[in-house]
Amino acid sequence: MFDNQDFQRLVEADNLTGEVIAVNSFIVEVKGLEGVRLGAKVLFEDGQRGMVREAYGDRVILFNIDTERISIGTLAVVESDILDVPVGRSLIGRVISPMGKPLDGKGAIKTTKTSGVFNPAPGIMARRVLNEQLTSGVTAVDSFFPIVLGQRIAILGDSKSGKSAFLNQLSANQEGTNRIVVYVLIGKRKTDIERLLSDLNASGAMEHTIVVLADIFDSLAQSYLAPYAACSMAEFLWHDGEDVIVIYDDLSSHAEAYRQLSLLQEVDPGRDSYPGDTFYSHSSLLERAGKLLDSGKTLTALPVVLTPNNDITAYLSTSIMSITDGQIVFDLDVFRTGIKPAVNAGLSVSRVGGQAQTVRQKRLSSELFKALARYHQAEEFSHFSTQLSKETSIDLKIGKYLYDALQQPPEELHSLAEQQLLLETIMSSDGETEIDIAGLKASVKKVAVQAKEDKDFDKLEVELLKKHTPKPAEKLEPVIAETEAEGK
Repeated sequence: MFDNQDFQRLVEADNLTGEVIAVNSFIVEVKGLEGVRLGAKVLFEDGQRGMVREAYGDRVILFNIDTERISIGTLAVVESDILDVPVGRSLIGRVISPMGKPLDGKGAIKTTKTSGVFNPAPGIMARRVLNEQLTSGVTAVDSFFPIVLGQRIAILGDSKSGKSAFLNQLSANQEGTNRIVVYVLIGKRKTDIERLLSDLNASGAMEHTIVVLADIFDSLAQSYLAPYAACSMAEFLWHDGEDVIVIYDDLSSHAEAYRQLSLLQEVDPGRDSYPGDTFYSHSSLLERAGKLLDSGKTLTALPVVLTPNNDITAYLSTSIMSITDGQIVFDLDVFRTGIKPAVNAGLSVSRVGGQAQTVRQKRLSSELFKALARYHQAEEFSHFSTQLSKETSIDLKIGKYLYDALQQPPEELHSLAEQQLLLETIMSSDGETEIDIAGLKASVKKVAVQAKEDKDFDKLEVELLKKHTPKPAEKLEPVIAETEAEGK
């Protein structure tokens, strides 16, 4: 028998005990444990742990947190009244399981503090209005759909549409901000996990990141508990005076795990065979985000939802959208046209983003939406006519420049000042002269630190436009050469 000193100690302390009488995969039925609390943590004599899910007198239903392999007749003892996980600053920079076990080969986790997994969300009176922008470094997001610290904003999109690349950019962009990222991976393939960890280490983001890894093939129960455990780890740092960002990648896999556990429990299936409390399971998680009144610190939630075939009307996506304060939709069709990041401007929205923008930023966002709308309209006209009006040609050219400016590979990041200078410079052009977008981006990187006030932006934009558009003499040279050739 497994030598479990903790089990013996708990039995000798006269904690409630019971015996396994039935097993159905990760669902364990125990006889005994009369009076146990729902959500209590139970230790089995073979070292595995369970969580009390239902109680019917002397018959208790548990989730086996570790594996689906447990023998009938195994003894169980209550370890604590709540399911808890290790928390603390020593978790930063580590890859751990939802229960706090190290998975990165860097040794044991050195922390003595724990926190409950299912903590209640702060009340309304304990919250403050959100008003500070979270810069992702991605121009297409920060300029059109700004994320605010403390916000809950969904990241929607089909597989391979650029969601993970955007989240990696956002994580890397927090370097030097003292913000901590908690990245939860649920049901991911090993290749995807290795790629993410490699990217986080390469960008230096791992130094301010906690990665919580739940493999849906090893333990359905841990996949279900992963986002709640990660949120508890983030909450501890939040209440300890840190701004924290939690990325739930993804809640589609979480819902799948919860659905399988519920079906094993013989819970009546609801819409799309999901259990009836799926909405509550996600809302109770995401409502834990916000901004604290006493410290002003924030917990930002970024839930990721898979939308097969770009269908955002499915049960899970509509459910998450109704809980969050906006959504950023990544469109696979846009991705296939070569536009990266492939943000769908028509379906994306940030409902509180405007609260974090200055008057100038709001004006720029409004002008950008109008310019791109005119571009799409002009593009439709161009299919039917070879001769376009001057205004339509200008709209086409400016729109093309804006899309070129919004193109951003994963390794490229821009500050808010850089984004503003880049886009305002394009918008201030006459739409007739050529603009060297690549050169403009490089110059903006160098001079953005000089932009402190509105007058600085105005001055720099004039200089940038002059530098990256052809001079009058340059435009006349081909004409003069052609005239001289004709004369000869």
